[in-house]
Formats: sequence, C-alpha cells, structure tokens
Amino acid sequence: MSENTFVVKASGEEAPFSINKLRHSLRRAGAGKKAANRIAAEIQQILYPGISTREIYRGAFSMLKNASPHTAARYRLKKAIMELGPTGFPFEKFVGEILKEEGYRVQVGQMVQGHCVQHEVDVIAEKDSRHFMIECKFHSGQERKCDVKSPLYIHSRFKDIERAWLRKPGHGQKFHQGWLVTNTRFTTDAMQYGACAGLNLVSWNHPRKDNLKERISRLGLYPLTCLATLTKKEKQSLLDKGIVLCKELCRNEQWLKEMGLPPSRIGKVLEEASSICKSTIQQ
Repeated sequence: MSENTFVVKASGEEAPFSINKLRHSLRRAGAGKKAANRIAAEIQQILYPGISTREIYRGAFSMLKNASPHTAARYRLKKAIMELGPTGFPFEKFVGEILKEEGYRVQVGQMVQGHCVQHEVDVIAEKDSRHFMIECKFHSGQERKCDVKSPLYIHSRFKDIERAWLRKPGHGQKFHQGWLVTNTRFTTDAMQYGACAGLNLVSWNHPRKDNLKERISRLGLYPLTCLATLTKKEKQSLLDKGIVLCKELCRNEQWLKEMGLPPSRIGKVLEEASSICKSTIQQ
C-alpha cells in the first residue's frame, strides 16, 4: 500500500498514512534507525483502506516489544497516560511531578480561598516570581477533547483566586497565571480562548513547544503504567497508593514486596523500570 492509503484516527476522522510520522514516533521512543525502518516497512505491507490508527499502533508495538521491551514501553507512552485513571487524581499527581522536576514548589489537591469563594485546586506551582493555578482535565478515551467550556470555567476561577493572591505581601510583582492541562486535545475554540485570555493550555501535543509529550520525554518522567511487567490490577494498586512514576519504584522496591510479588518478578519490574528511566529521549 502507498502513503495515499487513508487511516481512521481515534476521533473517527480520516487522514493519509505517513510512514515518516511512524518512523519518527518509533525513533522518538528510542528505537534504532534500522529497527524503526524495518517496523515501518512491515506496517506498510499490512495497510488497507480504513485501517485504524489503533491497529497500526498495536502492530508496531508488538514488533517493537519483541526487539526492545523497554523501548516499547516508551512507545506506548500516550496509552499509558490514558491509564492514569479511572479518577483524575493520578494524572494530577503526575502533572505535579513534572513541575517539581522543572524546579517548581508544588502542592496537589489544595483548598484555596479566592476573593469571592473557596476553590479546590488540582495543582499549585511556584518558582521565583511565577505563581500558577493549574487544573487538570483527565479523559480515559483519546477521542474526547476539551472544548471551550473548560477554559472558560477555569479562567473565571483563576481570576477569583488571583484577586486574593494579589493582596498577599510580595505578590504584587509576581506573574500569576491559570493553566489547564489535559491528557488528550483541545478544540480550536478552546485554544483560541486560552490564547486570548492568557490562560496556559497544555495538552498531549499543544503548544508546539513544552507540550505534555515533549515535557515527559525531555525529563524522563515515565508513568508506571508504561510497564509491561506489571498487570493492570497491580498498576492500579500502586496508583491507589499515590505512586505514579517508574522512578519511584526504582527508589523503593518495598512497594512491590508489599504487593506480594516474588523476588524474580520484582527483579524484572525493576529492570524494566530502570531501563525506561535510564536515558531521556530528545524530541
């Protein structure tokens, strides 16, 4: 099949297949040039009109897993972020960990008094003269998008909190900003409103620089849901305890022992987690 073959995205939209885009995603996950070219060529052979991007991903992931399990774990990053549920709290904690790694002082799940009313804020981040109120919107399906209602609501809450913050000593000269972070995408109207209102919108691929995908890869902060050596139930057990990162497991294997995993499996989990975190992958 040629690159003129149209594939069906998770949203239901059709788009022409791009072998270069597939190669790039494999290389970004850490696959070698030869492996990326081989897998992309094999995927191209099984294409048919109307094939879903999910089927393409599954085929590429299976081939990559056979060649390099830890590289495959990085390749499934987007799916792993979707598994930070079913509640939104693991995603909120994950966003907080990203900002901590970027040097911010972070608080997760705080009650904050605004000028008019009290608000529950997902993440508060502060560094130097920057002070951010961050709301996280988690979706378990890739087809879900954040429409304009979310930034409208978040911005109004931020303005109420900002009025209270500005009355605090030393805050008059600080840069305050509201953020909305989602694990999927924003509609065009949502992005237009965010840009106009000064609300920072961060999604899987927005903005072009410092989007969620780029930040995770640059910092090497991979969620434990990337791990193929843990079952879905085991991952959920760790998430319920507030553990979200592969590197957290590397620092404290006691959590795995408490789950009753035998030493042989603990060794495999730690080996995979360590290999995922070993090096950051540049965009």
